[in-house]
Amino acid sequence: MSVDVFFGYGSLVNRATHRYDAPRPGTVGGWRRVWRHTDLRPVAYLTVVPDDRSDIDGLIAEVPGGDWQALDRRERAYDRVMTQTRCAAEVAIYSIPDGKHGTPSDTHPVLLSYIDVVVQGFHDVYGEAGVARFFETTDGWDIPVLNDRAAPVYPRHQRLTGWERDMVDAYLAASPARVKDLE
Repeated sequence: MSVDVFFGYGSLVNRATHRYDAPRPGTVGGWRRVWRHTDLRPVAYLTVVPDDRSDIDGLIAEVPGGDWQALDRRERAYDRVMTQTRCAAEVAIYSIPDGKHGTPSDTHPVLLSYIDVVVQGFHDVYGEAGVARFFETTDGWDIPVLNDRAAPVYPRHQRLTGWERDMVDAYLAASPARVKDLE
């Protein structure tokens, strides 16, 4: 496998949000998801941090023609770093490095439309067990979540079925997340 391959662990798992070549399930070891914000964006997103005891599932895809510019623009708040999959293949992963991020807050909440996209993607690729594993392998769920479903702010939002919305809502209700309505 060439180095023109990336590992998506959040919204990139949802294949409806991109058109990258040959997407397939994959796992990387030594990383854990966490909610963070940067000053480059008004809301918080997922990132990954090193954690030798953790594996995370996601989606591996090829960057067409090795042209990283479009993906780097999409992931502009992140640094691209190389890592190994559990199959020892080298892939790029995007991470907000220490010193460039903060904890989500009322002024930097997580968008519910973003969580919807991520969970829909994990369900599509890994089923309900994959959604449970996503929640288990993500830290920082004591976050403010802005309910923007009626007027989605996330630019790659997707339409969810009633069942998918209920699933997201049930997982959030079981977490310490604080969902508040968009004003």
